[in-house]
Amino acid sequence: MRCNKCRREAVIFQEYSGQHLCRQHFETDLERKAKHEIRTHHWLEPGDHIAVALSGDANSGALLYFLKKITSSRYDIRISAISIDEGIRGYSDRGCANGIARASGTECMSVSFPELFGMSIDEIAQRKGVALSCMYCRVIRNFLLDRIATELGVTKLAMGDDLDDSAASVLKNILRGDADMLARSEQTGRGKIPRIWPFISIPKKEVALYAALHIKGYDQSRCPYHNGPFEEEDVKEMLEDFTTRHPATGYALMSLKKNLTDTFCTHSDTVPSCERCGEPSDGICTSCRIIDEVNGGGA
Repeated sequence: MRCNKCRREAVIFQEYSGQHLCRQHFETDLERKAKHEIRTHHWLEPGDHIAVALSGDANSGALLYFLKKITSSRYDIRISAISIDEGIRGYSDRGCANGIARASGTECMSVSFPELFGMSIDEIAQRKGVALSCMYCRVIRNFLLDRIATELGVTKLAMGDDLDDSAASVLKNILRGDADMLARSEQTGRGKIPRIWPFISIPKKEVALYAALHIKGYDQSRCPYHNGPFEEEDVKEMLEDFTTRHPATGYALMSLKKNLTDTFCTHSDTVPSCERCGEPSDGICTSCRIIDEVNGGGA
């Protein structure tokens, strides 16, 4: 097929736009959408130190490449990376993340769960069960990202989540009937380093293609613990099947999320919050309890 814009050979077909795009116009389109998110949310400001949460997968590697590219002439913005090894055998090898960082000339701080907490996610899964391992992993990883980012003077953490990831999270909260999570802002935590998501409006297959065009040696393995009850992987499969027939579904879900957040944000002062981190919670939140547990070696 030929590109709808220039008649060169197309590298991708966008179902939601009905366009075939060549490499040049595909990259221009993807970067335009990511830049639009950055401008809309004021995610890049003079003096920023942006750290990419670099897991070594396609999304985080592509995000690092993109941010380095658009800030290459900005001497007032610093880009670095933070790599966290969860300690999962056969998955998320920190060598992939470090290799991507080296190839782009980016400083990368690398730490691991066993080094800082004396236990890996594999060990936590053995003690707590697979069903809880994803929650523990997410909480500990976010805690370490904030901790390392604070030590490095990072002003914002860049996350590689794409449209599919974000839409699946919205759909999961709908199916669970979790109105609080559905309507809450992503930046409710008072003690956290702000997160930015430049790829949040870009479908996963487009981010994957962008990574394949620019990144070598990224990790393509799948986490073995995405098997718990009602995990996002199940919802993603459902969403992917529906999106095949209705290509704009992901955008519709994200629009719903934005509208609900805008509607209910004015009532945020009436929502109880965790006395430690500021997350919505009646008393000490689950995340803080988990961190207390692993800090005490009781996981």
